[in-house]
Amino acid sequence: MAEARKSRALGAITAFANAGFRRAYSQVRVGETKYLRHIRRAHGLPVESWPQMLQLHPDVIAPIAEGTISSSSKIAALEGAGLGIGSFLTAVPDMGILATITLRMLQKLSLLHGFEYATEADNVQLWIAAASAAGVDLGRDFLSKQAMEQIVPRIIDRIAVKVGQDVAEKWAGRLIPVVGMGAGAAINYYFVRTWGRRARAHFAQRHRAVRQRFEAPSVPPPSGSIALYDARP
Repeated sequence: MAEARKSRALGAITAFANAGFRRAYSQVRVGETKYLRHIRRAHGLPVESWPQMLQLHPDVIAPIAEGTISSSSKIAALEGAGLGIGSFLTAVPDMGILATITLRMLQKLSLLHGFEYATEADNVQLWIAAASAAGVDLGRDFLSKQAMEQIVPRIIDRIAVKVGQDVAEKWAGRLIPVVGMGAGAAINYYFVRTWGRRARAHFAQRHRAVRQRFEAPSVPPPSGSIALYDARP
């Protein structure tokens, strides 16, 4: 009985996650210009465009990125507490909202590290980061075999399977409405925080690699870039 319930939960959550992330993929986008103004004002950063974030020292970006993860995790927890009281019946809207919160966080983390998502290739890189955040190892072979227009949907499929596996067992507590409120808040909080920290590590690694190229004497920084900014927060 327990195994059958777990199997049903796994299948349902995988389907909900897939639908939620596909909807977020087509509908969710952080306003880059508005967010840049906010970051500049709130943190006093000397940047005029997102690519200039590549010139900032990692120690400048790290606390801003961590704050972004923390705020997103808290929002997810509040959402989980509110919908958790309805137990499993609210899993569909819950996964949709959770996917939206998570993708907005990933987009912000991408921008904070200097990586925009204006082109299709940029968007693929964002979803590769999402896969890394989910703990999914895509591998070069997987990416090389996918047509450009099919890469993101295929990545979402793999992410959804991983989400189903990770959440199904923990979600069992939400089948009991009284317990569900606390369980929903906790699951959502740790889900988003874990994804955020994995994604931050992924973007930070890319950021360091680009920054090292800028620092090499033979590789000049891009036109209009700012000087390397090593100030600590």
